[in-house]
Formats: sequence, C-alpha cells, structure tokens
Amino acid sequence: MTAETPVTAEDDDGSGGKMPLLDHLIELRSRLLKSLVAVAIAFSVCLYFARPIFGILVRPLLAAGQGKLIYTQLFEAFFVEIKVALFAAMMIAFPVIANQLWKFVAPGLYRKEKRALLPFLFATPVLFTIGACFAYFVTVPLALKFLLGYQGNIGGVTQEALPSVGNYLSFIMQFIMAFGIAFLLPILLMLIERSGLVTREQLVSARRYMIVAAFGIAAVATPPDVLSQFLLAVPLILLYELSLFAIWFTQRRRNKTGAETAPVEPLEEA
Repeated sequence: MTAETPVTAEDDDGSGGKMPLLDHLIELRSRLLKSLVAVAIAFSVCLYFARPIFGILVRPLLAAGQGKLIYTQLFEAFFVEIKVALFAAMMIAFPVIANQLWKFVAPGLYRKEKRALLPFLFATPVLFTIGACFAYFVTVPLALKFLLGYQGNIGGVTQEALPSVGNYLSFIMQFIMAFGIAFLLPILLMLIERSGLVTREQLVSARRYMIVAAFGIAAVATPPDVLSQFLLAVPLILLYELSLFAIWFTQRRRNKTGAETAPVEPLEEA
C-alpha cells in the first residue's frame, strides 16, 4: 500500500469496510441517544442535589461578606435549581459525551491520526477543569471583593448590594465557562498547527495581535469591570506563550522521531 492510498476501516483495524451514509446516520443517532440518556440520568441526580451544589457555588459570595441572596420573581428560585442541575449534569456527563463522539469519529481516522488526537481528547477535560477551578478559587473571589466594595454610606444614603439568585448564578457560570473554555487555547492552537493551517512562526509573529485579542475576548466574556477583564486577559496571554512552547517541543520531538526512523542510504563501494 502506498502512502497516497486511503485506508478504509478494513485496512486500518480489520473491523470492516466503508459505511454507507444511512449507516452513518444510524450510528450518529445511536451515539446522540446514549449521550442524551447520560445527560438525563445525571440531570435527575443533580436536580435532587441542586441546593447543595448551589451552596458550593455561593461560597465565594459568602467569603466576600455577602450573606444574603434574594429573588424578585416567584419562579426565579425554581429555575435557578433547574439551571444548576443542568450545568452540573453537563459537567458530569461530559466523559460519556466525549466517549460517544470519539467512537463515532474514530473509525474514519488513520492510526496515526488516532494517536495524534487521543492526547488532546484526554487533555480537554483536564484543562477545562483547571480553568474552572482558577475562576472559582481565584478570579471570582477577587471580582466579588472588588464589586462589593462599592457598598457603604454615600452622601448620607446607604448603598447596599442585594444580588438575586438568578443574577449571581449567571455571574459565576459566566466566569466558570469563560475561564474553562479559555484554558483550552493550547489545544486549539496545537490542533490547527498540527493540521497545517498555521505554522509556529506565524503564531509567533501574531503575538502582538493576540495581546489585543485577549483583552477583546475578556471584555466580551466577563462582566464589564476592569479587574475581571484583566484576570482573564493575562491567563490568555500566558496560555498563548505556553502553546508556542508546546508546539516547539512537539515539533522537535516529531523531527527527532522522523530522523531516527528515516532509512539509511547504503554506502557505495569504491
């Protein structure tokens, strides 16, 4: 088999030949149903524990000195519990969803492509979790301390913060999702570099534009205060630099492996 010959499923792992379109659609439906069942089961469990989960989410608010949340609409507290349960269910069911996605895509990939994509698949939940934890333990407490600092007596009038449960849930979910997705930047850059869409040299030359883009993304993804935007923009810039180093390291490793596996030309006899 030459390098240009496409590999079918039978050539790759002996599991069979190419699948017709209808079989692909049936397979896709099966994977989607399994993912939805996983989300539904996780949602049912998380709905039962919605209040304890929300209790974990409000700890940064309590640590910032705000011990009161209100709701101004009768159904607001109910929908907050639904959102909390759905948010937690998606996090819990993500490994199942990712596994079903991989099982759908993997049969159409070459062995080399599978080996290249698997590390990114495992790194995605890890980096997202790191970003979410950074938001929960570092960014949200700092932002709350800054925003709640506007309470006090102003011209003889008491200014007091009375956040609603829905408003606070949207606030902390926005932070967790923004930082979780932002921490996936190394995976995105390494994938597009591996696919040949960009080179490391192009990414290095675009560094100044990335700094501007980081603050633009932070302005959109975080609440409209300077501290929150700064706390997201700086990690984005650092992650960009980390991505450049990771690309350099993987390129060096690929070049080294290619040099070791390259055929050696026989010496001509004198």
